[in-house]
Amino acid sequence: MPKKDAKTDIELYEETIEKFIQVIAKNMTLYGITPSVGRLYGVLYFSDQPMTLDDMRDALEMSKTSMSTGVRTLSEMKMVESTFKRGIRKDLYESEEDWYKSFTSLYGNRWRQHTETNIEEADEAIWELEEILQRSTDETLHEKIQHDIERLRYARNYYEWLMKFIQVIESGEIFNYIPKHNK
Repeated sequence: MPKKDAKTDIELYEETIEKFIQVIAKNMTLYGITPSVGRLYGVLYFSDQPMTLDDMRDALEMSKTSMSTGVRTLSEMKMVESTFKRGIRKDLYESEEDWYKSFTSLYGNRWRQHTETNIEEADEAIWELEEILQRSTDETLHEKIQHDIERLRYARNYYEWLMKFIQVIESGEIFNYIPKHNK
């Protein structure tokens, strides 16, 4: 006869899955996703069926508004998609099962935006420094500006390289160099 305080296999199973969902939630902060939205993704990932906002609210004990915001965030990142099931009128959602696809989409979008901004800022700084260079008669300032323009050009070259790297990720070409591991 089992001990009264011994956990059942289903309880152990649920604890194990919950621990992994916590790990997902914690690691999602690396991608700019809050732990609560990370938990939502984890719950959807381990769900055997698509879930409604009400299902998610019940599973996570959070407001329906929070669930809606979380689903929208995950949808924009292509980590969750809406689906249809005959006979159910409410919106259903399921997780994107291909983590490689999710990562490449998320990484590409985030890094592209920041890198494009950095290129624009470098170009603007170069332009402004060249304007000062043309106006100024201070030789010491000329040297400093020329040195800093070279630094900015180096930074811009790096950002251009990074854009090519982002393209390799977004296009899926990265998997030619680092293949996906299949199940």
